[in-house]
Amino acid sequence: MATDYDLITVSREDVGTSHSRRMRREGMVPAVVYGAGKDSVKVSISHNELLKKLSNEAFLNSILTISVDDKEESVLIKDVQVHPARRQVMHLDLQRVRSDVSIKVSVPLAFINDDIAVGVKMSGGTVTPLMNELEISCLPKDLPERIEVDVEALELDDMLYLEDIVLPEGVELSLLTQEEPVNEPIVAVRLLQIQEEPEVEEILEGEEGDEGEAEGEESSESEGASEDSQED
Repeated sequence: MATDYDLITVSREDVGTSHSRRMRREGMVPAVVYGAGKDSVKVSISHNELLKKLSNEAFLNSILTISVDDKEESVLIKDVQVHPARRQVMHLDLQRVRSDVSIKVSVPLAFINDDIAVGVKMSGGTVTPLMNELEISCLPKDLPERIEVDVEALELDDMLYLEDIVLPEGVELSLLTQEEPVNEPIVAVRLLQIQEEPEVEEILEGEEGDEGEAEGEESSESEGASEDSQED
C-alpha cells in the first residue's frame, strides 16, 4: 500500500496571474482542490516542503492528507506544472478521494530479479522494459506505491504480458478491464544488437581503391584526348 503523506496547505482568496506570481516569489505554490461533489478550493503550499516530498518517487501516486479550513481531506495529485527552465513547481491540481470510491492512478512498474533472469545468466540477454507505468483502479486503501514484476524465469526472447502480472489484492489493470481489453507485452529478454564499426584499415583500403579507379579514368580520358588531337 502507498504511504500516506501530510501536506500543509493555506487557503487563499486572491486569484489571477499577478497574485500567483507574488505567491511564487514568496516561496509558495498555488494549487486547487476539487472533486467528490464539493466546490473547488484554492490553496497554497510551501515550495520547499513540496520539493522535499517530490524527491520521493512514490509521492506522486500516494494518498495525501491536507487540511483545508481546519478540515482534513484525502487527495491525489492529478497534475503538476513545472517551470520549463528552472527547478520550480508552478501549480498543483489536487483531486479529493473518498474511501468508498475507486480511483484510477498510474503507478510505476518495478522489474525485480532482472540480474538473475535465466535469459540474462545463460544467454547473455538483457531485460528490456516495454512499459514503465500502468494505470490501475482500486480503492484508496489498496493503492500500491508500485507494481512489482518478477522476471527471474524469463529465458532469451521470452516476454511477459499484462495478464502475467500478479496484482495486489483489490487492484485491477485498466487495460484489462476496459470494454475492449488489451493484453500488451510489458517486458522482454533480448540480445542487444551491437553494430560493428568498420576497421580503419578497411576504410583506408576502400579510399585507396576509389583513388586508383579515379586515376585510371583520368588516364584513359587523357589518352583518348591525345589520340583525338593526333587525328585532327
